[in-house]
Amino acid sequence: MIQYFKNINYQTIAIDKPENGSWVNILPPLKQEEFSELSNSLDIPLEFLTDSLDIDERTRFEEADNVKLLVIKTPTENNSFNESDAYYITIPICIIITHNQIVTVNSFENGAIKKFLNTFQNRHPDNRKMMVLKIIEKIIQTYLEYLKEINQRRNILEQKLYAASRNEHLLQLMRIQKSLVYFVTALRSNEMLLMKIERTNFLGLNEDEKEFLGDLIIDNSQALEMANIYTNILSSTLDAFASIIANNQNEVLRRLSVITIVLSLPVLVASIYGMNVPIPYAHSPFAFYIPVFLSLVISLVIGWFFLKKKIF
Repeated sequence: MIQYFKNINYQTIAIDKPENGSWVNILPPLKQEEFSELSNSLDIPLEFLTDSLDIDERTRFEEADNVKLLVIKTPTENNSFNESDAYYITIPICIIITHNQIVTVNSFENGAIKKFLNTFQNRHPDNRKMMVLKIIEKIIQTYLEYLKEINQRRNILEQKLYAASRNEHLLQLMRIQKSLVYFVTALRSNEMLLMKIERTNFLGLNEDEKEFLGDLIIDNSQALEMANIYTNILSSTLDAFASIIANNQNEVLRRLSVITIVLSLPVLVASIYGMNVPIPYAHSPFAFYIPVFLSLVISLVIGWFFLKKKIF
């Protein structure tokens, strides 16, 4: 699906075909015929439009025939039905600067483009470089929002684990950990991309725009630091709960061992008195009470010994 938008008198207007100063937004479902037609009509290399179809496409920038391409990673919610998959993943988004338009290509719908659409009426289409920076700003803001959601979800799951350790809570924490791994990797590559753009001035920015790009690099670094902190906290939490579970298991096994020892000696006494051979006091009227009394005494002595040693 291809959308065309134009800013007219500070209003976002949907149009039927690309015009000078318009924004072309490509969303799934994506068709090869539409790519070929758009490539011919806007004079864009076809590979620039199809690069975003590869979810593992690396972040980079390049230029061909005076058309500039930026590939940057953006976060999105994972709609997978697999319960072991991450809650959030990162996908590439292609930002293409043509002679007269801005083109964005998305392999999935994502919140960053929706945020940019809501503020498109405030943009100046003639300044395509600033529009690119604003799209990047929305991407970084989306990272920060998702990181806050991840941290809140982590806190809730930790409280549930403190109350009762359940496997489903641990599995949810692992899904959060996978999401953070995606975020850390993508933010690190985005940071390198932005720093390279700043160093080479790939977009041909003026002083004000360079200053704004510097602010974006700082915001991206903040998001990366937050992701690293949350990853470390979560790793420490999972390690701590693993130790607690192992310690509880050892405690249960120790108590079962003590109970087994306490009960084994009385069983030995009863077994001896139950032999089909002559035994002392076999004909005594207290023949039943003697082994019972011995069993109780032995159990109490052994139990007292374990309590004194704080083994039980």
